Amino acid sequence: MCGIVGLFLKNHKLKPDLGGLLGTMLTTLSERGPDSAGFAVYGEARPERIKLTLRGGSDTDFDAISADIGARLGEEVSICRRDTHAVLSVPATRADEVRTELGRIAPAVTIVGMGRRMELYKEVGLPAEVARRFDLAGMAGTHAIGHTRMATESAVTTDGAHPYSTGPDQCLVHNGSLSNHNSLRRELRRDGLAFATENDTEVAAGYLTWRLHQGMDLGAALERALADLDGFYTFVVGTESGFGVLRDPIACKPAVMADADDYVAFGTEYRALADLPGIERARVFEPEPAKVYFWDLKQ
Repeated sequence: MCGIVGLFLKNHKLKPDLGGLLGTMLTTLSERGPDSAGFAVYGEARPERIKLTLRGGSDTDFDAISADIGARLGEEVSICRRDTHAVLSVPATRADEVRTELGRIAPAVTIVGMGRRMELYKEVGLPAEVARRFDLAGMAGTHAIGHTRMATESAVTTDGAHPYSTGPDQCLVHNGSLSNHNSLRRELRRDGLAFATENDTEVAAGYLTWRLHQGMDLGAALERALADLDGFYTFVVGTESGFGVLRDPIACKPAVMADADDYVAFGTEYRALADLPGIERARVFEPEPAKVYFWDLKQ
């Protein structure tokens, strides 16, 4: 019963409007997911820098954490706080060292995502409130994905909110349920992947990261997912250069897409797309079962 949205901009003049457009799409699907919400936005990259999105609490002193990291590295670091989250920018060559140091000096802080371009935010609450708290309307970028959650198999917690990220600039949102996530999680752990939750969606995200590490591109990884993931699902996947969509072979979860001159948009229901500019001229269609769709900035 969750809601998924995604927006990929072909017209980069719309980049300043990305967050506002996605926020409207998320809010429209509140009835499908009133428990929690989250989103990932792909903005500008800085040369030789990596962004780590951190999640703490309302009393977390992110400035002190940033100052400590900078002093220990002897490098320039910067931090931008948004409510319970903050984005820490560090030299890309020191990212692993920063992760280790964060675990030592701030064990209560969680790294929810990292990458050159991706920032990832999620919290418990109505989608409109989550979007407001993180100022989604003020975010710019080329593409973004989002999720509204109705918890059916686990507690309402921030850890249970989507998106899930298990690799640099990679994240996934999901509507549905996987039946073989426990066995697949064990297999992926044996291959070195770590999981922070027992959520089936995190397993799906980890599976794609695992396939990408094997040298597959996203399209091939999604194709293999059709054979390896049991259950019913609609996935929207974000990468540094684009986003992809996949429905299971039965396609029992609703989905609709719009391909317009200025953008490609995804929504669990058409009403999530109805307020997009130029939607009346877009090609609106239902993505086919077991077919991979992907849009890339490099194309």
